Amino acid sequence: MDPSLRNLDHPTEPLERPDRHEGDDSADLARDTIALPSHVAGSGTLDRLVETARDYARQAASENTLKAYAKDWAHFARWCRMRGADPLPPSPQLIGLYIADLAAPGGKALSLSASRPLSVSSIERRLSGLTWGYAQRGQRMDRKDRHIASVLAGIRRKHARPPAQKEAILPGDLRDMLATLPHDLRGLRDRAILLIGFAGGLRRSEIVSLDHGKDDTPDSGGWVEMLEGGVLITLRGKTGWREVEIARGSAEQTCPVHALTQWLHYARIDFGPVFVAVSRNGLKATTERLSDKHVARLIKTCVREAGIRPDLPEAERVRLYSGHSLRAGLASSAEVDERYVQKQLGHASAEMTRRYQRRRDRFRVNLTKAAGL
Repeated sequence: MDPSLRNLDHPTEPLERPDRHEGDDSADLARDTIALPSHVAGSGTLDRLVETARDYARQAASENTLKAYAKDWAHFARWCRMRGADPLPPSPQLIGLYIADLAAPGGKALSLSASRPLSVSSIERRLSGLTWGYAQRGQRMDRKDRHIASVLAGIRRKHARPPAQKEAILPGDLRDMLATLPHDLRGLRDRAILLIGFAGGLRRSEIVSLDHGKDDTPDSGGWVEMLEGGVLITLRGKTGWREVEIARGSAEQTCPVHALTQWLHYARIDFGPVFVAVSRNGLKATTERLSDKHVARLIKTCVREAGIRPDLPEAERVRLYSGHSLRAGLASSAEVDERYVQKQLGHASAEMTRRYQRRRDRFRVNLTKAAGL
């Protein structure tokens, strides 16, 4: 078995090494901001309601979003401290300087982002994180203030580029990737992950959030139902709850339903998370839900082992593919009416679905000829 595949469950190094000053304070903020009014006396009933309200507050955004926002705030707070400033109260002038430094880093001795400028979308995400951070502290950041809005408008005008799209994993690529997987318990699981992710057009976070049944675990993002004609996935995605139907394939080797059935059977999973870690000896499935980073590592490892895009250097090939490559692959390959692809991917608009279609007949509708020219 290839060592890189064997260690997917137990990687020796994390994908990202967190800064020792960066902490995820979302739970602490929920505790500090959700409390009884000072003039109300506490009681057992009210204290329990406070804890319930804090739990709901933590669910206001996804765990990944909250972690990202907490890191955004931590970065901004460190940036301020290194310049002798205080992040509180919100200062539009200071925030304007901060995003300018993100777009065009200054001296390397001072700038935390001196290694490379951030993209416009990353800067906008940082601003969302700051808005969240101030809101958690009971303060308001006005993104429309001219000191922020005008700087951001200039950054967009000078640096905005079309979004960099990940390469689509097409059916032929997927078959080559599946061929690299071992025929053991871990291989069964990873084969099911790739096929279910592709056929369902699922995000990597959606794949690993699935449970065997409804309400199996508190952190579930959806569940699977094995039906005669295929798999029905009920999923809580970015646009709300949706149902994803995955029918049986034409060949057993590439059938996502068969792959999932095999994994559930041999892993003896009838409750809880669907995709879990495998013991180090590869003989037993644990109860530990996989991280969405596993899906990213799996795709990059299989791309490398399958030799996809041999015309490019290995490092560049690996960078081209990510969890979104599965969704883009379905959108680019399915020869059906666009609205069915849009529904499967859970997009609110057809325009968003078209962004995922890496190969399509762009001029199928010829408006030039239709107008009589």
